[in-house]
Amino acid sequence: MNLLRSLIFTAAFYSVSAIAAIGLSPLMLGPRSWSMGVMAVWSRVVTWLLRVICDVKVEVRGWENLPKGGALIAAKHQCMFDIFGTLGILPDGCFVLKKELLRIPFFGWWALRSRMIVVDREGHSAALKKLVKDSKDRMTDQRQLVIFPEGTRRHPGEVGDYKPGIAALYRELEMPVTPLALNTGVHWAPRGITMQPGTIVFEFLPPIPPGLKRGEFMRQLEGAIEPACQRLLDEGL
Repeated sequence: MNLLRSLIFTAAFYSVSAIAAIGLSPLMLGPRSWSMGVMAVWSRVVTWLLRVICDVKVEVRGWENLPKGGALIAAKHQCMFDIFGTLGILPDGCFVLKKELLRIPFFGWWALRSRMIVVDREGHSAALKKLVKDSKDRMTDQRQLVIFPEGTRRHPGEVGDYKPGIAALYRELEMPVTPLALNTGVHWAPRGITMQPGTIVFEFLPPIPPGLKRGEFMRQLEGAIEPACQRLLDEGL
């Protein structure tokens, strides 16, 4: 039954995505807020499809830890829904994306029109400088900047190396970092199409104040995210 539900959801997901991406593409000619509005509605439709087809609910915890207006969010990354789901949660989300995602038909156009931040992971110091420059630019619009410190998806319970990008943003933007724990990979496979019934949780954790030395900041960040993610896994939602 799970496989059948997953296949139905996958067909619905790609159908809705194609209709939105292609049918509403003229809205990309308007202001950025129109593109962000389309992506937010698309996210909510996908979340609804998850619930009605696969019995996967979505719960958001820790709203009180998310600053009003501009915010720097460091999130665990387990599956595609980490981006799709939070697009419908954050008021004006701006994601740090690898440049390879721009090759996805229409998604790449919408990402560029929504002014997401695109990085070349092979660019090293030049890529880091561009990341900081673009992030400062987006913060003038008081957006919620989301970066995945590990740089790529990890299976639930797996811990990867935290990359220097988040440390650079923490130092240069001089603002608190809100860690985001989640358990998405339990219910939406990191790779593949299998969905598992239950509750996806996005949990915003208490912000890490600005001004810490790099080593201490990274220690606190990993020390906040990883135990919280493990707690969500232990809850077995």
